[in-house]
Amino acid sequence: MIIRLLVFGSLLTALVNAVEIPRAIQITEPPSQLVIEGTDRVTSSTKQFLITGGPPQERANAAQLAEEAKDELLRLTEERDTWKIPITMILHGNFGDPMPPRTSAIQILVNESGYQLRLDTHLGRGIEHDRFKFATTAALIYERTLRNQLVQDSGIPFYVPPWLIDGLREATAWRLAQSDRRLYEALFKTGGLFKIDELFAVTATDFEEMDAAMRAAFRVSSGALVMALLQQPLGKEGFRTFLNDVAAYQGEMPSLLRKHFPELNLSETSLSKWWALQLANIGGQNLATDILSISQTELLLTDSLRLHFRTQDGITMQKELSAWPEIAALTQAERTKSVQLAQDSLVRLSYRCFPSYRPILAEYQIALSAISKNKTANISNQLAALADRRTTMSSKAERAGDYLDWFEITRAHETSGAFDDYMRLKERLKTNTHRRTDNLSKYLDQMDAVFNREGDLSPKSISPIPTNPAIPSLPQH
Repeated sequence: MIIRLLVFGSLLTALVNAVEIPRAIQITEPPSQLVIEGTDRVTSSTKQFLITGGPPQERANAAQLAEEAKDELLRLTEERDTWKIPITMILHGNFGDPMPPRTSAIQILVNESGYQLRLDTHLGRGIEHDRFKFATTAALIYERTLRNQLVQDSGIPFYVPPWLIDGLREATAWRLAQSDRRLYEALFKTGGLFKIDELFAVTATDFEEMDAAMRAAFRVSSGALVMALLQQPLGKEGFRTFLNDVAAYQGEMPSLLRKHFPELNLSETSLSKWWALQLANIGGQNLATDILSISQTELLLTDSLRLHFRTQDGITMQKELSAWPEIAALTQAERTKSVQLAQDSLVRLSYRCFPSYRPILAEYQIALSAISKNKTANISNQLAALADRRTTMSSKAERAGDYLDWFEITRAHETSGAFDDYMRLKERLKTNTHRRTDNLSKYLDQMDAVFNREGDLSPKSISPIPTNPAIPSLPQH
């Protein structure tokens, strides 16, 4: 039985390319003789990929793209290449041939020598880079799990969820500056079309039925989640072990994530918070203009300065920074872990805080570091001094606001007209909003109007992005 990747349907421009995702894969015994188109073959530079079939230039192209996909995955997780199971890639057809509905398919085979991985690809449109790298990434994740599995366990229905593959490809695109920040901005400002539990619940069938805009939102949401996991404390290490287990895991995804990312155990909403913060960092702010006020900075700073630790009875605690003596008896590793979330929050806040607060944030970082190292001889005085500076700053800001209110009420009997030109310009900018005229922007503007119930647009009035027709199936072996 051919074990296959499912079709992703429509293409969503060069920004979001549709690719195919796998169902749960059952192990099959290989046929006595594999039918391979052509006898020539190419072995990739690391010898993990063996490419057969198709013309020589396409075999060479496939070998290069497969190695690029592997290198991009290894760079995300910051690890060395330690592959064990080779991946055979078989190219079918020629450029211009009728396209099957499935352009790529993965099989996991088992014989007396162990597991084998096979990826079939159709060449009707040549080697489509994004689709091919997506399928290769899926095969690489299967390989990571299979290398640690006994052949006796071949009855396990292996499965890699859609959000993980799409998220890894989007995280790579962001790292290489090939992603579009506007998609993150749109998703963040509308509150996000996918929540964490919705991402995990998306099945292969659900994914196939998404329209182009929903697929763009799914890719961006998945990419933000993968990047949020990678930026967890010890995130790279946790992600490497997570990838080793995910294809064979059959339980609830949050449980597997909490196993490999211990920081998520601090609360049930920790993952959602990290995900939302990642979206905010990427798409929710303009570092040049989106600066918080003093009162907003104070609220976020107060929320950030919290210690997260476990008592000797194993109870998870979250307390204000003033409770630092309670962690003095913990080990060095536990103290360091207890201040990590606060340190990370201060870094994120420093991007948008009121400028005068940046020295205060830096001093709080120094204090947190001293607490983690148990060098607390003068820590009470340092924290008291910082609290006094914050109180003074808040008082001055409040006084300045009161003074401006008083001046406006008692002295400003008439307007000077000095800002009339500015106000007119501001109104013109509001009424003549610049809009991009490319097809994707028009489509997203229409979708935004629908989701915000503006105007008289309805889903029926939206023109879908053109799709490629589905044509005959991939040959069976």
